[in-house]
Amino acid sequence: MDFSPYEENNSVNKIFKSAVPQICKDEPCLFGIDEAGRGPVLGPMVYGISYCPISMKETLEKKAFADSKTLKEEVREDLFSQIQECNDFMGFEVDILSPNYISTTMLRRTKYSLNQISMDSAIGLLRLAIADGVQVKEVYVDTVGDAQKYQDKLKGLFPDLEITVTPKADSKFAIVSAASICAKVVRDKVVKSWQFPESIDVSQDQLGSGYPSDPTTKRFLADNVDPVFGFPRIVRFSWSTASKILDEKAVPVQWDDDEEIDESAKGTASITSFFAPKGANPRKKKHQFFNDRHISQVTSF
Repeated sequence: MDFSPYEENNSVNKIFKSAVPQICKDEPCLFGIDEAGRGPVLGPMVYGISYCPISMKETLEKKAFADSKTLKEEVREDLFSQIQECNDFMGFEVDILSPNYISTTMLRRTKYSLNQISMDSAIGLLRLAIADGVQVKEVYVDTVGDAQKYQDKLKGLFPDLEITVTPKADSKFAIVSAASICAKVVRDKVVKSWQFPESIDVSQDQLGSGYPSDPTTKRFLADNVDPVFGFPRIVRFSWSTASKILDEKAVPVQWDDDEEIDESAKGTASITSFFAPKGANPRKKKHQFFNDRHISQVTSF
């Protein structure tokens, strides 16, 4: 599968999907939903779905599908290839939710949780499959949050479908295991091929696992924070690990309507000093923000 459209602009969400097999348009289908990359502070979260006719359930269960987290990378890759090769009776979709989208959505004025983001993605993929002609009948979902509330929500939106939402669905139902594999393999490929528009030279080893508790990941965050623009695009700056580093290293901002001045900010550079005329506050290198927008400093009017 070609992910180059996402590599060219990884600040937005992208959906990749297989062609719908004719049998999935003609016969009632099983439908599985799962995600990969919910916890990391680096990289996207990816939602995956897989589907196949109910009549092919025994064939599906003979495959070695399992929770992607329990499988080695090479096994996941092989199983993902098998899913693509079974295009006469299996289909899949993946929704890549960018770190930028996750952060800006979670930090918007009206509170919006990661659970809500997750549910929106799952619902969107289900609607897309139905719109593409998949005869969805039975839906199995690995839950986020309260399973019963999630199931009731889906049942309210899709009253004609048989919906099962349960923890560990990826280890209970082969169709969810297949969705888990799709999501995990795609996420791994996206992270490994990540293009840094900030023009920083970073190897995969320097990123670590991407989880907040990983010392290597923490070191990457600490070493790659800009005092004005924050982190590279790969970082979910809504995570507390990232927020703490920003509190320590970002320049303070004084809003016009602030009544009190933070005493701890006295004596430190203000954010406006980073936009002063050339020569007043020399920077080592112009930030990519300005290069992308062809902005240069004005020294006279």
